[in-house]
Amino acid sequence: MSKEEKRGFWEKWRYKYRFVILNSDNFEERLSFKLSRLNVFVLCSFALVFLIGGTTLLISLTPLREYIPGYTSTNMRRHVVELNHLSDSLLTAIESKDRYLENIKLIIDGKTPSDVEGLNSVENRSIDDVVFETISEDSVLRKQIEEEERFSLFASANNNTQSVDDLLFFTPIKGVVTQSFNPKTRHFGIDVVAQENEAIKAILDGTVALSSWTSETGYVIAILHDNNLFSVYKHNSVLLKKQGAKVNVGEAIAIIGNSGEFSSGPHLHFELWHNNKPIDPEQYIVF
Repeated sequence: MSKEEKRGFWEKWRYKYRFVILNSDNFEERLSFKLSRLNVFVLCSFALVFLIGGTTLLISLTPLREYIPGYTSTNMRRHVVELNHLSDSLLTAIESKDRYLENIKLIIDGKTPSDVEGLNSVENRSIDDVVFETISEDSVLRKQIEEEERFSLFASANNNTQSVDDLLFFTPIKGVVTQSFNPKTRHFGIDVVAQENEAIKAILDGTVALSSWTSETGYVIAILHDNNLFSVYKHNSVLLKKQGAKVNVGEAIAIIGNSGEFSSGPHLHFELWHNNKPIDPEQYIVF
């Protein structure tokens, strides 16, 4: 290529053009500046590089990269792991709760809980395999303790449990009994209608054995008392005590409600069990 051809090429690229913006009505000049092909090429190149670089930084440093296939957020991964652990914990808790409720039902029916059967099956050794050896000192000590306990008031009180007829029950709620105790129809308690938002109270001192929710009976709380007594309070709107809590006689444990599929209105379904058998609460409590 000759020098003239080279000079002509560069002159074309460096040749200045005047870019003018005019008013279309009066052709008044509004803006004007000189441009060359080289200036336009350089500006376009810089603009293109800036656009590509800015887009790359925007995608790599912002959450927008999550929308690109192959990229995942660190927070999202952490949340997925946490949710996985949480779901496993919830599944374990639900299984434990279901097993506990099943054991409560077995206890109420007078049967042996499944966990106890499992524990008994773990131990393979029989009691016949245990060798008992007695010595004279043991016999003397046993006689001495028996003589001391014979005149102990506390020992006699512990050995002779009170009858249900001798107990003084606290009324769980004041109201009108709309359905009485009827074991033939498997209605093992009574239904008491009372004022809305009325507090339900414990009939005796005891320990909360169950504080949960079921689809049939709604919010249920059950208390284990001395003398093999078990009281159950169903269809509550709010439970005020948690499982394992100690409660005193007359202490508020729940609020009357209308929860559960078996409830047709705000009321308390109250059951009283003694020695794993249901008894009529109206024979011992005035509502």
